Amino acid sequence: MSLPLQGLSAIVTGAGRGLGRAEALELARLGAAVVVNDYGQPGRDGSGEASTGPAEEVAAEIRKAGGRALAHTGDVADFQQAGQLVELAIAEFGKLDILVNNAGILRDRMVFSMAEEEWDSVIRVHLKGHFNTIRFAAAHWRERSKAAGGPVYGRVVNTSSEAFLAGSAGQPNYAAAKGGIVGLTTSTALALAKYGVTANAICPRARTRMTEDVFAGLDQPDHGLDPLAPEHVAPLVGYLASPAAARINGQLLVVHGGMVAIVERPRVAAKFDSKQEAFTYDELDAVLGPHYADRPQGETFGAVEALGLKRT
Repeated sequence: MSLPLQGLSAIVTGAGRGLGRAEALELARLGAAVVVNDYGQPGRDGSGEASTGPAEEVAAEIRKAGGRALAHTGDVADFQQAGQLVELAIAEFGKLDILVNNAGILRDRMVFSMAEEEWDSVIRVHLKGHFNTIRFAAAHWRERSKAAGGPVYGRVVNTSSEAFLAGSAGQPNYAAAKGGIVGLTTSTALALAKYGVTANAICPRARTRMTEDVFAGLDQPDHGLDPLAPEHVAPLVGYLASPAAARINGQLLVVHGGMVAIVERPRVAAKFDSKQEAFTYDELDAVLGPHYADRPQGETFGAVEALGLKRT
């Protein structure tokens, strides 16, 4: 069996269950030594007592299969604990090569009903949690590159969502966080490219603890792999973490059920120029009004529809 990640080390956050677990197992299967991070709270909203159980179980599963793994149960949304996570990987494996950010929670509510704490908690875990680990991993790669006098090996795979692409009426906090992660990814990709590091983001669709209500009406098949199984997502993460993906940087990919779609950055759909020094209200109405005249009131159009994908 080919082991493209042999000799490399990885961190996967939120890896005690669902997508993160499948990703950690895949990286280990491809040869990487893995730090399995999970805060271990039982509620998908981040509620309940933190537990070492989920991370320890996945790490034990990797070791039982012959791989190298250890558990970390810190909160990646805490700046200091995220730094300790990166330090642990470096201390245990000598260096860090791969960072997969997956940890997240949900606090769904319509925008007119959302409490400040519901907004802050989701932004904190998703967006700040991604930043924290990237911050310390990036410093590690920059230092290694300076010492080596050239590029080193580094891969970042972040987790965005189709909720950012198409909107999600009851998830303004989640959609905003996932959109922010895309911006963080492209900025990181530009900043770290000269050090040999790539950064990409995925929009996965999978049946997990966080999406149990979204896919409640879609039964799992009696035979074969569930089209919504996290195992459909994990191979792409493994590939993006590999040497073969060296030319893939700053990209956003939608993945689920045996499908991968590459999302282009937004393009200008139409352009209008003022016939005078500055636009007037009437002139704007004359050019923008007809452009949107055939659109039903309130309808939106996002990248997901442009890709021919269904909303989730």
